[in-house]
Amino acid sequence: MSVVVYIETSEGKIKKSSREAISYGAALNSGEVVAVCTGEATDEELQSAGLNGAARVMATNEPLATAEAAASALAQVVSSSGADMVVMAKSSGSGVIAGRLAIKMDAGTVPNVVALPDTANGFRVRRSIFTGNAFAVVEVKKDKKVLIINKNTVDIKQDGGQAAVERFSPELSEVDNKVKVTGVDQATGKVLLPEADIVVSGGRGLKGPENWGMIEELAEVLGAATGCSKPVSDMGWRPHSEHVGQTGIKVSPTLYIAIGISGAIQHLAGVNSSKYIVVINKDEEAPFFKAADYGIVGDAFEIVPKLTEAIKAVK
Repeated sequence: MSVVVYIETSEGKIKKSSREAISYGAALNSGEVVAVCTGEATDEELQSAGLNGAARVMATNEPLATAEAAASALAQVVSSSGADMVVMAKSSGSGVIAGRLAIKMDAGTVPNVVALPDTANGFRVRRSIFTGNAFAVVEVKKDKKVLIINKNTVDIKQDGGQAAVERFSPELSEVDNKVKVTGVDQATGKVLLPEADIVVSGGRGLKGPENWGMIEELAEVLGAATGCSKPVSDMGWRPHSEHVGQTGIKVSPTLYIAIGISGAIQHLAGVNSSKYIVVINKDEEAPFFKAADYGIVGDAFEIVPKLTEAIKAVK
């Protein structure tokens, strides 16, 4: 039985989170992994999905701009491949597609999946709830399933071969084309928070916006996105688009570096899916240290420049 994996692209490249979703599909050992791409990407880029475990990539001849059209294209691949499971990475786009697809498939849907399913007795899968502060084990009784995978759920498989790429034109209804996208404005020139593999964030411990240069320099050296705590954005030191936390942007990078952030529960709720958390704070009683994988107690104004120079030297 095939597993269908929906992959998203950005600037013509397969997103890292989608490569994780392909690897998750391959780890299910349920048969052939068929990836579906409704965005823009070259055949060469799509072939590289084979490294992550995809046997085939079904790509639409033209990019599909709406969730309705993408869901219809996915449903047609599911039908033709005989798949009973669809896997996709958690994102703002996949969430709206998943619901539409589940209706078309008559499938059970599980969001925020954080582990491979337990199929020893039925089909049970672990998912995060309450903004990552707790977990639930969900039993899916539907024959068909749609799983939405959190970042860092599995390691990316990189030992496969090249995937076969097949182009197709899905049959779209009037409803699928009811919404028309007239333009897309996308930020460029910097790493975007939701997609970042490394995030460097600053808090009130930096004392003012004039000191943010060292945060930006460290982020640039690491190829990272910059973030901040809620008080920082509320005071206007940084734009609200950089606010990380429960009421801001929730991130799941491989590495999250928190500098001068105390670690209030609202901030932790937005970063606790990070694979590794490094905290730099002069207050050894800062709550963030309890959630950190690595911690440095000391003055950020001394530590961060030295850390930046050390990384530059290594590079």
